[in-house]
Amino acid sequence: MMDDKLTHSIESATEALLARQRRDGHWVFELEADATIPAEYVLLRHYLGEPVDAALEAKIAVYLRRIQGAHGGWPLFADGDLDVSATVKAYFALKMIGDAVDADHMRRAREAVLARGGAARANVFTRIMLALFGFIPWRTVPVMPIEIMLLPKWFPFHLDKISYWSRTVIVPLLVLMAKKPLARNGKGVRIDELFLEPPQTIGPAPKAPQQKALWFWFFRGVDNVLRAAEPYFPKASRQRAIDRAVAWVGERLNGEDGLGAIFPAMANSVMMFDALGYPQSDPQRAIARTSIEKLLVVHEHEAYCQPCVSPIWDTGLVSHALLEVGGERPTAAAKRGLDWLIPKQILDVRGDWIARRPELRPGGWAFQYANAHYPDVDDTAVVAMAMDRIQNLSGGEDYSASLSRAKEWILGMQSANGAWGAFDADDEFYYLNNIPFADHGALLDPPTEDVTARCLSMLAQFGETAANSPAVARSIDYLRRTQLSEGSWYGRWGMNYIYGTWSVLCALNAAGVDRAAPEMRKARDWLIAIQNGDGGWGEDGSSYKLDYKGYERAPSTASQTAWALLGLMATGDVDHPAVARGIAYLTAQQGADGFWNEPRYTATGFPRVFYLRYHGYAKFFPLWALARYRNLKNGNVRAVAFGM
Repeated sequence: MMDDKLTHSIESATEALLARQRRDGHWVFELEADATIPAEYVLLRHYLGEPVDAALEAKIAVYLRRIQGAHGGWPLFADGDLDVSATVKAYFALKMIGDAVDADHMRRAREAVLARGGAARANVFTRIMLALFGFIPWRTVPVMPIEIMLLPKWFPFHLDKISYWSRTVIVPLLVLMAKKPLARNGKGVRIDELFLEPPQTIGPAPKAPQQKALWFWFFRGVDNVLRAAEPYFPKASRQRAIDRAVAWVGERLNGEDGLGAIFPAMANSVMMFDALGYPQSDPQRAIARTSIEKLLVVHEHEAYCQPCVSPIWDTGLVSHALLEVGGERPTAAAKRGLDWLIPKQILDVRGDWIARRPELRPGGWAFQYANAHYPDVDDTAVVAMAMDRIQNLSGGEDYSASLSRAKEWILGMQSANGAWGAFDADDEFYYLNNIPFADHGALLDPPTEDVTARCLSMLAQFGETAANSPAVARSIDYLRRTQLSEGSWYGRWGMNYIYGTWSVLCALNAAGVDRAAPEMRKARDWLIAIQNGDGGWGEDGSSYKLDYKGYERAPSTASQTAWALLGLMATGDVDHPAVARGIAYLTAQQGADGFWNEPRYTATGFPRVFYLRYHGYAKFFPLWALARYRNLKNGNVRAVAFGM
């Protein structure tokens, strides 16, 4: 019987999830990116001239070889197209580790890069790495003078105008670009064979596809002027700018959790201290270096470096799944997790977000164990909704203070257009994505549909309505405006339109939008239409293409199937045959360990540039969907009563 199979599936997944809870109550799962982060970790050690850890490097090499694509290079997500920058870094790291250039995997990678124009086609960040190792001249890298640190807030380019991740990566990088240090590279490894032309002869990076030609060539002209003028900048102001950058980094160093708690910023901070002559024993340099080691995942046969860690996000989402399961043990475990989160709320640090909200009190949660300058509204909304749900179950007031501050902060972070960005408000300086340095197209943190949906979900779960809350009314209007003609919504932080559509449908349902409303029906019909023949749903990173013309089919995954099911249940369609097929897919695909095997990437760091595989997504999202299905089918009401 299906009921028996469903019950067994829920119980098996619940037990497996409970067993993964840490002693102090939280959950954290591996967070995997592409080849670039482990490759950069290896190259950082050789850049700094650190002793070779042959055993660790051998395990990283096993990992890099395993994720090499059939096309010979390395993709940005599983089964994706070759990415030149990722392939250059992976090849360089493997050669540094000791792989022979005539080995089959190295030959295939080299031929694949050369067939696509060679290493000269790499992006700006890869060019900077190549310049630091002395392979290409600094003239091939866009000018980013350290004097940026001294610019007034009204200037067209200012740190306050770019995203948190850009800020934390760029500030120490400005020092490196000013000092232009040379990697120690004790092995003397070079990768000239990846270039079609002599590396010293290549020119500036071309315009990126997403950049507008007029803006790009204007900024290229500015870049040329700065390049000519930079040698004549006063030494006093340059030193003052360097001092300000070092102070900026020092204030945000974040202990052993690292600058911005993300690998690229952390690595740049270590290289900055090294370039300025700080000895390894210096407390700031030492703690910055230690922070990077905490990102390593070392298994028996292979190892890799994570881009960051996700304990707040994981714990909040697991708590939702367990509360959906219900019962004494799951609820108690969820409460332990939420109790662990209480002191993680940031109440005393006025982070960088104050640039546009100077009067707002702190009250959010970050994504990582600690990142006090950079809480985000997405994590905050997820945690707050779980706390609200368990508090309503108990009838107590355990989380009232936390919830009050979270609501205050999220309301204060709403952007002028009625939506929310992840870390900052009103970060819509789109012209900056056209500067030559910003070929990745991810310099900003503008409002997005998925984050807006999460904030709306929280406010609606707290009892706010369009009638009594202007913030709710404005966010609903924003979501109605941004629905695509096919019926979906864009997903900035998860892949992609399935993620965005699930998020928005949950929010609109919680906000009381009629399930018969056109936007709800259109989205529901789209989800049903894109279901795969096996009963699941799937979508990959190619959906972020600039010329997106509609959904393109991809293999089913457990987490994306769960999102689609949760979205359809939010529209009241729990009895639809598509939902039954999706539930059957999940129960059939569950492993003997209670979890689901999901090698494909279903999350996003930066569209078209950087993707993520949350190892926890296939552990808690399917359970959440299965438990909700059971609860709705067994209940007297077919309506979802929560924000998520």
